[in-house]
Amino acid sequence: MTSSSFLADNWYWMVAAAASGGLLLWQQIQQGGGAGLSPALAVQLINREKAVVIDVCDATEYAAGHVAGAKNIPLAELATAKGLPGNKKLPVVVVCASGQRAAKAAAQLKQMGHENAQALAGGLRAWREANLPVEKA
Repeated sequence: MTSSSFLADNWYWMVAAAASGGLLLWQQIQQGGGAGLSPALAVQLINREKAVVIDVCDATEYAAGHVAGAKNIPLAELATAKGLPGNKKLPVVVVCASGQRAAKAAAQLKQMGHENAQALAGGLRAWREANLPVEKA
């Protein structure tokens, strides 16, 4: 059997593989390119390594719903906030509504010495879609 007849005989598998890869790529693009932690990895950090969850939304957004146990430190107040963990090696999971502000906040926290700061990919929306606990203030 030659390689050209193999491809001709199995073209449908090639199409299925390309379609599957395309769907995975589309999903990554929709979730912000895969930057940040998945909700499942965030839960592991919280449970296993006692990660601190910081919500960088404004007070109104935070009151409407936030990750259970999260501290509210709006992005604009992050540089001067007193609620950050004293131990800068402690993992920090940063959350906002969609993940955009959280990514900026995580970068800012890293500049401030919190080397284990990571944004929650997809933000509170992804957290809710994973059916994880949300509190209202």
